[in-house]
Amino acid sequence: MNLLFVADPIESFVIYKDTTFAMMREAQARGHRISVCEPKDLHWSAHSARSAGLVTGAVRDITLTGEKPQWFRAEQAGSERRQAALRDFDAVLMRKDPPFDSEFFYCTHLLSQAEREGARVFNKPQALREHSEKLAILEFEQFIAPTLVTRREADVRAFHAEHKDVILKPLDGMGGMGIFRVGADGLNLGSIIDTLNQGGTQTLMVQKFLPEIAAGDKRVLIIDGEPVPFCLARIPQGGEVRGNLAAGGKGVAQPVTEADMATARAIGKVLAPRGLLLIGLDIIGTKVTEINVTSPTCFQEINDQMQCNVAALYLDALERKIKP
Repeated sequence: MNLLFVADPIESFVIYKDTTFAMMREAQARGHRISVCEPKDLHWSAHSARSAGLVTGAVRDITLTGEKPQWFRAEQAGSERRQAALRDFDAVLMRKDPPFDSEFFYCTHLLSQAEREGARVFNKPQALREHSEKLAILEFEQFIAPTLVTRREADVRAFHAEHKDVILKPLDGMGGMGIFRVGADGLNLGSIIDTLNQGGTQTLMVQKFLPEIAAGDKRVLIIDGEPVPFCLARIPQGGEVRGNLAAGGKGVAQPVTEADMATARAIGKVLAPRGLLLIGLDIIGTKVTEINVTSPTCFQEINDQMQCNVAALYLDALERKIKP
């Protein structure tokens, strides 16, 4: 198969932990050919001899070398790129990291057009647009803690008065950025609201604080509706409230509990048919706090600690989807 990865610059990959790299490595081991481009390399032009009206990408065809630091070899040297229609690949894997900003949004529109031309895109661009990683949890009220989404300061203050100990976060954050905890004393609540809602112009999320975070914020992966049997608990360190690895959390792989497995299956059953081949649930205690769909991670940490080849499970599912 010919696979195109739409991702951040591959030169920025930290390959010992990067999930997209793990996907590439497994794909190459199976004999699949790998091409890469960035969202900025996508092109769609009407009445153009260059693209014949199709969505194309300025791509590099790469081979993984198994060496460091130059872990890949590209057939196109320097700034040279090959122009290729996305529909000519067997699968296009959208692996651009958040934030989900305007450029990400526009990229999903180009990918949707490529689908209309015959491309197979994973995760499905429409599903990426329709499932905000913070807001998507509200569809599954039975699995979440008390949660509020608002621009209004009065709403936030009322929620805090009811629940006493709360977490506030922006809707477009990633890696634990912009997350605040406010206890029963309400210290700095007004300042935090001002920071996050920018005078009522930005929407924010408020959730009841879950003390189970001390045991970790669990990343439970779902592939084509089926949970991976092991998860990664990201445990806060040094008095930190955030377990995110990017915020210094310690990643500890462990079997998925029966309760979390049931939750993941229930959510996967709903979301997989919408075109979300890979999902990453964040679970604290038994409560889902986020549904990650843009570029879920933690493949390598789970494989390294539990010898569960998550990339192989993902490639199995991908091959089933695209083979006749």
